[in-house]
Amino acid sequence: MTGMKTSVMMAAGFALSLASLPFAGAAWAQDAAGAAKGLLVELNSLTPSDKGCKLTFTAESALAQDVGKVSFEFVLFNGQGLVERMAVLDFRDLPAGKTKVRQFDLPGTRCEALGSLLINDAPVCTGEGLAREACMSGLRTGSKAPIALKG
Repeated sequence: MTGMKTSVMMAAGFALSLASLPFAGAAWAQDAAGAAKGLLVELNSLTPSDKGCKLTFTAESALAQDVGKVSFEFVLFNGQGLVERMAVLDFRDLPAGKTKVRQFDLPGTRCEALGSLLINDAPVCTGEGLAREACMSGLRTGSKAPIALKG
C-alpha cells in the first residue's frame, strides 16, 4: 500500500510541475523581453592607428524612445587586470530600433596592451521622455574583438 501511495504522490507532484510550466514560460518570456529594452554596446574591433588604438563599436537601441545623446565612461584594463586609464566616449545619438557604428581613437594607447574594457557609467543619457538611468539599466555588452567588454 505504501508503494501505491508513493506513486500517487509522485504523479500528483509531476502533474503540479506540468501545470506550472506555462507560468514559468511566461515569467521567462517577461525576463527576456525586459532584458531587451535597453542598449546593446558591442566592441567590434581594435585596430592600431597613427594616434594609438582605434576602437570600433556597434551600438543598438531597443528603447521605446530615441536617445538624443549618450556618453559612456570606459575603464581600460591592461593584460594584468590593472586600470590603464579611463575615458569618456561620446556615442552621440542612438535612434530607437537602429544600430549605429562608432569609432574612437585612443591616443597613446597600444591595442596589444589592452586586456579588457568596462563600461563604468553613462554620465550623459538624454532624450525626450528618457530617464537618465535608462542607458545603464538595461545595458548589454559583448565583444567580437579578442578582449572582453563588460557593462
